Formats: sequence, structure tokens, C-alpha cells
Amino acid sequence: MSDTDNREPPETFIAKFHERWPEWGVAIAFIAPSERAALEAWLALLQEFADAAWGGSQAAPGLAKLAWWQDELLGWSRGARRHPLAQRLRSQTIDWPALGHALNVLPATREGAADGVAKALQPLAGALAQAEARLAGQPVGQDDAALLGAVLLGERALRHGDADEAQRVLATWPRHRGAGSRGRRIQAELLRRRLLALADRKAPQSLAAWRVLPLAWRAVRG
Repeated sequence: MSDTDNREPPETFIAKFHERWPEWGVAIAFIAPSERAALEAWLALLQEFADAAWGGSQAAPGLAKLAWWQDELLGWSRGARRHPLAQRLRSQTIDWPALGHALNVLPATREGAADGVAKALQPLAGALAQAEARLAGQPVGQDDAALLGAVLLGERALRHGDADEAQRVLATWPRHRGAGSRGRRIQAELLRRRLLALADRKAPQSLAAWRVLPLAWRAVRG
């Protein structure tokens, strides 16, 4: 990550998120217009974290990116920024230093069995639950961290392309339908659908619009 990224608009990273999750072209209709810009930027930010932690064939570049992100989030708390997503997110009442500190758990989760990784991810899941509650302007629910923990494991399984890992994640997927914000519930369900395909040893693909509409509607109802 270089300082030249600051000259890119945040839309560059939003587009990167939409390229991977085109379902949001439809699902965004279920999010209040005033909340859409921050939510899309937030989901794009989490995608950057996950790519750094579990993407690529070599660990070193991702570890360097995670260290960069920790420093960047600390800067956001002081009013500084280098990454374009700060334009949409820095002013949110999120504890950016706490979130940056929670990223410390990610390097140890690149390898290892799902059970051990799930435990290691708990501090990050908790920090994300706190951040998403603030982003949505709602209190943290008692099941929010459990949902975020499952989401993190699911993202890891997708990047590994491991059907057995996806099956293990799905077997322990939380059943609390009201956990998380509207945006989190929608994204979690989109992720779960791709994990189902991976677990069935099929290529995870985006859903057609006619399938996204009822899925998102059920998700926001909780």
C-alpha cells in the first residue's frame, strides 16, 4: 500500500467490492439511502482486511498490508488518512485504534484447523460487532459477535477454496436471525449461499437478481 492510493477515489474500492459481490446492486435497495455510502465503504474495507489475511499464495505481502492497515486505522483516529476509504469512514464514531489492534489476530489464522482459528478470531469478531453497531446507530446485540465470527471463518474458507472447511463453517453457522445490522444480515446470507456451493464442491457464484430480492428481504426482516 502506497501513499499514491490516496489519489484514488473511494469508488475504486467500492467497485472492487461490487465486482466480487454484484448482488449488492440489488440488495442495496433494502438499505436506507443515508446509510448506503458508509456501508459500502465498510464492506469494501473488510474485504481488504480479508484479502490481506487469507488471499494470495504467499503470506508475506498480506502480513505487510495488515501492518499497514493497523497504522492507517490509528491515523484515522487522529484525523490523518492515506487510504481513500477514509473519505467515507473516518468520521464514523468507530473506535479505530481498537479495531486496528484487533487485526493482530489475523496473521496467526492464515493456516490451521477451523476450531483453533475460530477461537483466535473471537477478539476481532467482537471488535467488528462493536464497530458495525456504531455504524448502524444501534446497540450491540448479544449474538452479533457470534455472527461476525462465522462470517470471518466463511471468508477464510472462500479464499482457501476448501470444501471441507466450508462444510465445517456451515455446520456451526449461527441460527440467530436477528443478529447484526441490516447490511450485515444481508452480506452474511450472501456469503452463506456461496459457502453452500463450495461445500457442495461447486464454484461459488453470484446470485441472479430474482434470487437476491427475496433473500435480502428475509435477511432484513431478521
